[in-house]
Amino acid sequence: MTKHEFEVAMTCEGCSGAVTRILNKLGDEVKFEIDLPKKLVWIESEKDVEFLTETLKKCGKEVKYNGAK
Repeated sequence: MTKHEFEVAMTCEGCSGAVTRILNKLGDEVKFEIDLPKKLVWIESEKDVEFLTETLKKCGKEVKYNGAK
């Protein structure tokens, strides 16, 4: 699986909680880590970047794709 890095404009635990809830809905096909202080989310998935970006945007925050890691 490819590991992708996204910058998400998270400012608090509520923001990271929203990201967690949205990504958990994708089930076992996605593994992720969140670094709230650095505002980074790493997602391991076979899904394409556009799908992952649109999924993250559902939390209402600005999302920027930093590339595969």
